[in-house]
Amino acid sequence: MNSQPPSRRRRLRTAGALGLTGVLAVSGLTLLGGQPGTASSHREAPLISNDPQADNTDTYAFVSPDKTNSVTLLANWIPFQDPNGGPNFYPFAEDARYNIKVDNSGDGVADITYQWTFRNIDKRGNTTFLYNNGPVGSLGDKNLLFKQKYTLTKITASGSKVLVNNGTAAPSFTGKASMPNYNKLRAQATRKFDKGTEGGKTYAGGADDSFALDLRLFDLLYGTTLKETGQDSLKGYNVNTLAIQVPKRQLALKGDSKRNPVIGVWSTTDRKTASVTTNSVVPSGSSGDSDSEESCNVAIGPLCPLGSTSKSVAGTGAQSATESGWTQVSRLGNPLVNEVVTAAGMKDQFNRTDPSQDQNWPALVERVTSPEVPKLIQSIYGLKAPKGPRNDLVQIFLTGIAKGNGPINADLNAHTLNKDASNIAPAEMLRLNMKVPVTWNPNRLGVLAGDLQGFPNGRRLTDDVLDIALQALEGAAKSGKLVKALAAGDGVNSNSRSYTRHFPYIAAPNENAVNQ
Repeated sequence: MNSQPPSRRRRLRTAGALGLTGVLAVSGLTLLGGQPGTASSHREAPLISNDPQADNTDTYAFVSPDKTNSVTLLANWIPFQDPNGGPNFYPFAEDARYNIKVDNSGDGVADITYQWTFRNIDKRGNTTFLYNNGPVGSLGDKNLLFKQKYTLTKITASGSKVLVNNGTAAPSFTGKASMPNYNKLRAQATRKFDKGTEGGKTYAGGADDSFALDLRLFDLLYGTTLKETGQDSLKGYNVNTLAIQVPKRQLALKGDSKRNPVIGVWSTTDRKTASVTTNSVVPSGSSGDSDSEESCNVAIGPLCPLGSTSKSVAGTGAQSATESGWTQVSRLGNPLVNEVVTAAGMKDQFNRTDPSQDQNWPALVERVTSPEVPKLIQSIYGLKAPKGPRNDLVQIFLTGIAKGNGPINADLNAHTLNKDASNIAPAEMLRLNMKVPVTWNPNRLGVLAGDLQGFPNGRRLTDDVLDIALQALEGAAKSGKLVKALAAGDGVNSNSRSYTRHFPYIAAPNENAVNQ
């Protein structure tokens, strides 16, 4: 996958929009095109900001461009990694479970869970502080003193299957003197599933943070004048990546990707828990908190999931996603949802809630049907907010886009397009129609620019999801026209590093300090 050439614009200006028509096998869709005009969940909630090892930052789902009978699912964890952050660098947590989940039936419940668990092999002991005591030429090099082994398990209703036993993650990139050929280490860490399991491959290890955007969005929407744009806030930072590539049939409902092409995808982190009695603050919907002393599941580490997991959290109607000994502490499907759609008092609970419970959380649904961002844009920049209720955003975030689901009159990526789906429920997840052909020259604005394989139909590494989301929030998907006043977006249109042409596609980690 090649990133698009940058076209940075630092001031608000008007740009023309050209109406294009794109055709799906299942329907016609009037789309938007125009001049080449990204934040996800980095530290998006109060509790998870204190637990970076559990913080999943971005989730991606796309048909593999070089292997079109397969789909790549990819998720990142541990945000804002400075490449020089030694001596311990950035390992995955041993007391966590890292998950990429797939719903192919449309009820918001995971039908397939790919789960990674890690264990450390640390040979440093009392002899050295170094991560490696000489150049590292392979994952088995004796100079590599710290490494992580992992188990990858596939979990379905019929049981669990180990896909990779005793895999080795690519280490943190400690520098060119230590690891003169990090791409070689990445290649060794990219491995096929164990013999006797279904076809597929996986990667675990370091990578460049692929999300390109100007985070000064949080300074009153780019400083109230749009002067604070054009700076890639995540340039130079690394993340930890978990990725899999599997045949479409392994993901589709009843194994038939032609008859049932739509899947929903999200990633989560679970922490080990212990039951204690504590004074806790229980979220009460989107407004107000109440102090109470009750039994809560305390995640080992800095997180305490608030409220009893055996009942709904007060005011939300949504239950935490827990099981014996484990509590979900992070969740990410569509980009930006828990960062700019939910209100501050809802963020921790969103991270603990299963998508199947979203429909039972009125305050969350209201934040979609009556979003805050357009109101802020109106108050700061004078651009009138679209009228509500925003059923077009319900389609994008909760139901998928299909005729009959709302005002976007197209069949794109709703589970209703699966012929064998039943009990379909509104649920926030990243939806992908696996039948949409690969775009060889992807447009950063995705579906809004006539590129049907782009966000919000799944998410590719090159999709400029911040600019897409701003246009969608201002009604572009409903009106069929780009909002000219926002054509420049945040002025960051592509990643600073190129992606690779083959799995895992994501760029190799940076080696220079961010503060150069």
